[in-house]
Amino acid sequence: MIINTGGRTDTVQYYTEWLLRRFSEGYVLSRNPLFPNKVTRYELSPDKVDCVVFCSKNYKPIVPRLHEITDRFPTYFHYTITAYGPDIEPGVPSVEESMQTLIELSKLVGKQRLAWRYDPVLLTKKYTISCHMETFERMAKILAPYIDRCIFSFVEMYKKLQTNMPELLLLSEADKNALAHGLGAIAARYGIPIQTCGTNGNFTHYGIHASGCMTLDILGKANGMMFKNLKHKGMREGCHCIESRDIGAYDTCLNGCKYCYANTNSQKARENYKLHDPASPLLLGHLKSTDTVQQGMQKSFQRG
Repeated sequence: MIINTGGRTDTVQYYTEWLLRRFSEGYVLSRNPLFPNKVTRYELSPDKVDCVVFCSKNYKPIVPRLHEITDRFPTYFHYTITAYGPDIEPGVPSVEESMQTLIELSKLVGKQRLAWRYDPVLLTKKYTISCHMETFERMAKILAPYIDRCIFSFVEMYKKLQTNMPELLLLSEADKNALAHGLGAIAARYGIPIQTCGTNGNFTHYGIHASGCMTLDILGKANGMMFKNLKHKGMREGCHCIESRDIGAYDTCLNGCKYCYANTNSQKARENYKLHDPASPLLLGHLKSTDTVQQGMQKSFQRG
């Protein structure tokens, strides 16, 4: 099975000690977001986990101890660095600091295990198409030697964005094509394979692939492993990834990104953070008497 540590929250940046402790103790409990009294236990041992996938906007807190996981498990890392400043991503380090941390991470784990995520791509009066092109090229020039690929997606117009981000401009098809054309050309100029994630639309004529950002092919090549030839069902519409199990929780990320799909709002995340205990097998709080714990299915995707 594939363990995903960063789909619901930034565990790497804000729950570092908890994450390391879970792998050290060899198991984790994950609360069902739709049925809160249903809890699933997953064993975090090399014989039960094919690969651990990370996604974060700041790996600095975990870099000194990352070997505690990478020495034992195959891994793959998604590092999100966008064009936005603290007006949109208040809890995220600057572009310059983020790029330096990415380079440090790449030297530690190898570029074949590291993808740069430039997403979500969105437009405001400040963050225009030309702004994206200028920033993306500046970053691509620096990051090209240290990454396996670049992944981008267009912002999804969730209803709550009307409240959380009223300055957001609606992306037209012409906007998407202009952005894809520019990003594809810049990526090609610096020899960076580029692909979309969960985005409807075909941009292959711009040199942009849509094969999924977390596939067994990507994870296998990164770690020198052979996986079965399985159908990738994806996690949502437009997704071509292999299924994974996320051990995080919604409404817990403190990055405060205005476009966030995983938080209802920043205030709720701050309130939930107070419930966090690094020693608990759950990200938030502890087991309750009304909880039902079941053992999760953990089938290997490896050949053998």
